[in-house]
Amino acid sequence: MFKKIKDKLMTLNFVRNYRNMWPYVKPYWLRGLVSVLITIPIGSMDAVIAWSLKPYMDVVMVEKTTSATNYIPILIIVFSCLQSSLNYAATYLNTWVGRKIANDVKMDLFDKLMLCDAKFFDTTTSGNVMFRYNNDVDAACNGLLSNLKLFTTRVFSSISLICVLFYNSWQLALIAVAVLFGALYPLTTVRRRIKGIMDKTVFSGAAVMSHYNETFSGNRIITSYNLYDYQRKRFRSTLKSVFRLGIKMVQRMGMMSPLMHFIVSLGIAAVIWTGSYLIVHQEITAGNFVSFITALIMLYNPIKSIGNSFHHVQLAFMAMDRVFSLMKSVPAIHNSPNAVELKEVKNKIEYKDVSFSYVKNKPVLKNVNLSIDVGQTIAFVGNSGGGKTTLVNLLPRFYDVKSGSVMIDGVDVRKYDLNSLRDKIAIVFQDNFLFAGTIRENILLGKENVTEEEINNAIKSSCLSEFIASLDKGLDTEIGERGVLLSGGQKQRIAIARAFLKNAPIVILDEATSALDNKSEAVVQQAIDNLMKDRTVFIIAHRLSTVRNADRIVVVNYGEIVETGTHEELLNKEDSVYASLYKSQLK
Repeated sequence: MFKKIKDKLMTLNFVRNYRNMWPYVKPYWLRGLVSVLITIPIGSMDAVIAWSLKPYMDVVMVEKTTSATNYIPILIIVFSCLQSSLNYAATYLNTWVGRKIANDVKMDLFDKLMLCDAKFFDTTTSGNVMFRYNNDVDAACNGLLSNLKLFTTRVFSSISLICVLFYNSWQLALIAVAVLFGALYPLTTVRRRIKGIMDKTVFSGAAVMSHYNETFSGNRIITSYNLYDYQRKRFRSTLKSVFRLGIKMVQRMGMMSPLMHFIVSLGIAAVIWTGSYLIVHQEITAGNFVSFITALIMLYNPIKSIGNSFHHVQLAFMAMDRVFSLMKSVPAIHNSPNAVELKEVKNKIEYKDVSFSYVKNKPVLKNVNLSIDVGQTIAFVGNSGGGKTTLVNLLPRFYDVKSGSVMIDGVDVRKYDLNSLRDKIAIVFQDNFLFAGTIRENILLGKENVTEEEINNAIKSSCLSEFIASLDKGLDTEIGERGVLLSGGQKQRIAIARAFLKNAPIVILDEATSALDNKSEAVVQQAIDNLMKDRTVFIIAHRLSTVRNADRIVVVNYGEIVETGTHEELLNKEDSVYASLYKSQLK
């Protein structure tokens, strides 16, 4: 009973996957249909050779004449050439359709990936993203279509060859077909055998990719710390895991082809034994028998290896399951049903009884209350890991509060349209990400309707003019992947120029100068001072000397606001936490 329920669920899953795939197949359905229809004559032509041997054997071997069979070799050549041409056409169309579908699916998954929330990127490795968002799509689309072509060809080949079997001897054909179904029965257990191992293999394959990504991105750390043996051991451990899973896959699937080979051999033996009897009793001719055996071998030979092909088809279906589970996933951070557009920030930003935790029962923020008037500059200082960055990250909804609310002009930020909310906020991080390309492309970041005057103003305000003037290609200078050809200060100023062009009313500076030397910091600080004019500014800083001029300084320790005030107020306050931090830094 449970087996029937399981089989029914698998069938429903198969149908559901194809229904999910249809919107992607629809634009190319005509070419896809042609590629499948072509496989009908490709498979059916296999029967021509087997069928032609009956008249050839009866006329040439028995009657000792060739006049009536001269056409047969020519017929075989013509059909073989036609079959080869159709096979090329089917392969071309299958590849074209498969890659088109894969590209469309990848585009939708890429859109999904960009909308994933910060928690997803915190907990997912780059290898896992590459494997699930790229490799699985290729396996699901290209692999499934190529295997579909193979199976369709073999199905029609089998049908035509079975017709030849019955044409020559219905008695022998019944034996052959019974053995055929016996050989195919093990295929019903394939998915159950490989499901658990395949899930682990995906995880291990993603881990391998993560190692490559880490080695590429962290090459200087590996070199400077001589981490060659450390990285080699980690990579070897992952490869051993992949190896063990591969061996388990062979253990689960390896016996399938030998078992089918053995069953097929039993069928051939039974046919030869029965056929000999029928020939002796003149129920079939020698031509019938030779034609039958040829058709039987052509039918059985693909069956011996069909287990491996069916295994690949099942892998494609599992990849399709994973792809559409991603498609149907909903990011934790998304628009509410009746989201409203944030057109401007007029009055104030409020944190009301805000609590937050990344891990359950480990609070990072505890009942935080804070009110910031528009146009103010607020600086957050305090111990590392105290919640400063988390507090600011709740404003553009990188994360959502667990309780309480963050409000702009009295409206919870969760009720605003995400795009309109984030359009009003510009962020300069400690380590700003730059895309491979030119300085101009990284400053504009997709903005098309920007005048040269606006670009020049952003460059001037971010203190980049002198640097860009020193470059042969100016703004069109390539900066390398992640801006590897630039210094830290140059990267920061490009990020600030980016923020100038965005012209958002709220600016977040997340330790924007903490990684710079004194000379670079002075230049970047001047650019930041320009950016802060006439805006509401949130500053996160460890260097307290950079926040002296803030309208208000908020000291955050262990998830709670312990004191607020101006620089002078906090220095003069008795038992001031800020004063203690400030004096320790001066020392």
